[in-house]
Amino acid sequence: MQRIPQELAQTIIDPKAFADGKRIDDCFARLRREMPLAVAEPEGCYPFWVVTRHADIQAVERQNDLFHNGDRPTTFTTIEGEKKVREMMGGSPHLIRSLVQMDNPDHFGYRHLTQSWFLPQNLRGLEGRIRELAKAAVDKMAAMGGQCDFARDVAFLYPLHVIMEVIGVPQIDEPRMLKLTQELFGSADPDLNRSGKELMDVDHAIAELQKTVLDFMTYFNAVTEDRRKNPRKDLASVIANGKVNGEPLGHLEAMGYYIIAATAGHDTTSNTTAGGMWALAQNPEQFRKLKANPALIPGHVEESIRWVTPVKHFMRSATADAEIAGQKIAKGDWLMLCYPSGNRDETVFTDPFKYDIERTPNKHVAFGYGAHVCLGQHLGRMEMRILWEELLPRLESIELAGEPKNMEANFVCGPKTVPVRYKMH
Repeated sequence: MQRIPQELAQTIIDPKAFADGKRIDDCFARLRREMPLAVAEPEGCYPFWVVTRHADIQAVERQNDLFHNGDRPTTFTTIEGEKKVREMMGGSPHLIRSLVQMDNPDHFGYRHLTQSWFLPQNLRGLEGRIRELAKAAVDKMAAMGGQCDFARDVAFLYPLHVIMEVIGVPQIDEPRMLKLTQELFGSADPDLNRSGKELMDVDHAIAELQKTVLDFMTYFNAVTEDRRKNPRKDLASVIANGKVNGEPLGHLEAMGYYIIAATAGHDTTSNTTAGGMWALAQNPEQFRKLKANPALIPGHVEESIRWVTPVKHFMRSATADAEIAGQKIAKGDWLMLCYPSGNRDETVFTDPFKYDIERTPNKHVAFGYGAHVCLGQHLGRMEMRILWEELLPRLESIELAGEPKNMEANFVCGPKTVPVRYKMH
């Protein structure tokens, strides 16, 4: 069993390395080259396998019974962090219990509840309304006089409108949902977390996260009560009145469903949209190509998903002794699936550090793989496609008007600011 040098082990979990971009890319490139499946043990943490190659990530994701999501924490945490959550949650390692933290048979039953909602044929009915929201976002950008922060002014707000309409959250509550989402995913970023502080100790960090989760729960408890009395044609009504194996959803599970829909449902799309514009502003030849040929929009969407890879990792644990890529994994071992690394794998992607809207095939693993593949992937793709279809015909030129910055986070992150100058008609 190979051990990852301490400096690299610390980099893999460092929120600042992800904000930097190059530092984490260099770290993963070295791991893929020298130790693609090896064990990291950063200070104060349990050891875990770092899975950096595309094929190995898929091999783990394909075997859901062998590699569980829910037995140990599903996202990286320290020994102290896990201990605190278990104390708080009566032994469970999860503050939230959503599809992401579930294994079968629960995962199958709970996923099945809303799966049909997110199928491409059922999403077509939303296309007209999504296009209206996209047009409004583009009009707003046009009215801003040729300069804006594309991340904050457009990319964060448009997917938020879409998913809140799908869930059934009124527009007046959208700023609150955005703030809570950024607190949840940006807990290490002083610009986004609740406290505004740089590095919080574990107690403080988990207490802050718990407050955010409780705020979500308070909000969605009221939504559940309302939808039980007055069901509508929205996702909240499906969750509030849904049954799994003939029983209503448990409180924690219903709250987990709302929270993952409300957060992952827009944050990942926002990150990808902002990152896609950043990439176009940096690669004028790609922008010209895209502008000249709108048929390339789906390719630009896929490449922006690969390029940004907003979900940086998920953790799995082995339910039995196993072998991946010649390495013996013991029962109970913890594994980190490093999606940005899989999406820069030189054996799968030609010239992986180049932004290429014509990349085919583009078999990225940004949405995960296998039974846990992202439920909202088709909605995310559709939202992004429609926005670019509305924006590109009116956008004559685009360039950076300052230094874009990424969030500091090691779980879900992307650009937090993308200042741009542009001409529109």
